[in-house]
Amino acid sequence: MDREDLDRELAEKGGAMQTQNQGGKHTKQWLAAAAAALLIVGFAGGCTLGDLPFLKSPGTESNYKVPETKSEETFELPAIRNTAVVEAVKKVGPAVVGITTQIYDRDVFNRRIEVGQSVGSGVIFDKKGYIVTNNHVVGDSEKVNVCLSSGDTVQGTVVGTDASTDLAVVKIDGSDDLPVAEFGDSDHLQVGETAIAIGNPLGLEFQGTVTVGVISALNRTLDDMDLRFKLIQTDAAINPGNSGGALVTADGKVVGINSAKIAKEGVEGMGFSIPINQARTIIEELIQNGRVTRAYLGLYGADKDIAARYGYRWDSNVKGVLVMRVAGNSPLSLSGIRPGDYITAVGDKEIESVRDIRDVLDQYKPGDTLSITYVHDGRTVRTEVLLSEAPQD
Repeated sequence: MDREDLDRELAEKGGAMQTQNQGGKHTKQWLAAAAAALLIVGFAGGCTLGDLPFLKSPGTESNYKVPETKSEETFELPAIRNTAVVEAVKKVGPAVVGITTQIYDRDVFNRRIEVGQSVGSGVIFDKKGYIVTNNHVVGDSEKVNVCLSSGDTVQGTVVGTDASTDLAVVKIDGSDDLPVAEFGDSDHLQVGETAIAIGNPLGLEFQGTVTVGVISALNRTLDDMDLRFKLIQTDAAINPGNSGGALVTADGKVVGINSAKIAKEGVEGMGFSIPINQARTIIEELIQNGRVTRAYLGLYGADKDIAARYGYRWDSNVKGVLVMRVAGNSPLSLSGIRPGDYITAVGDKEIESVRDIRDVLDQYKPGDTLSITYVHDGRTVRTEVLLSEAPQD
């Protein structure tokens, strides 16, 4: 090989080595970048192999398991959660039922047709199967469907109703397995104490709903509900369907039968319940007789405000109830009391309103004699009246 050929061969090998060195340099740079990327991705992914993080391969299973909770058989409610409300609901909730009645109308041929259903609540208070509810829940029905807290639906018979107190009693077949609520003492309620309402607001879809508030007030009267006794006011939510349900104290005793709420725009938290102490005697009489027998005077009267509203002249020197009319063949018609007179006392109680007279009458029975003090032509007169039984209308 001559000198020229040797120089040419050395030149070609030198160029190849230079190219190889440049390629090696690029390869090392690429490998370094890839390694850095793997480190970054590995740390982000959180998978480790030895001490180095790597990306977790798809389908790889982890040995980690979420800690299991205790089974229902061994679970015990912590004391901080097992409040008085929880305990009260456990005691009374199972005894609160749903009551469904059919609503009927007349078609153009005067035939009776079913047009819908009405759903309310009730409270089982006796293992014989007696349930207290509202009169407006059962209406004119003789049979109703009763949905128990167990989910079973049975037929119930309306034992008796009383529109004057908005109370009714329904009976289902008795059983020792029936859950029963215990009645409390509504005469010793305190304003501000816990009140729990249990019922079926808006129907059986929300059966057994619990709402909690306080006893807001006692001895309330509602102008649009002419009930024979005063009501318990509560801010525990009461909605349509709650009627006939239970108002319960924190010790798990029923002190009221939920009956009404004020439903006006801007008004919230004003529900009302029938005190259980006043309901007891009505319930007993409905079971015994199917209706309530009341003493009757035959008086159509008005207090000062009502008399002024209807244009009657009122003697400013007299307090009491103005006799506007006396019913024919009534106990009052056999006395000397006439329209225009003022009744000022019934028994030993001074009278200022018709409700005062009714409250006194509710303490008497047909056949009892009642003393009445009245003013006739400016003279105060006292007379005895033999009470009769009030007509059903």
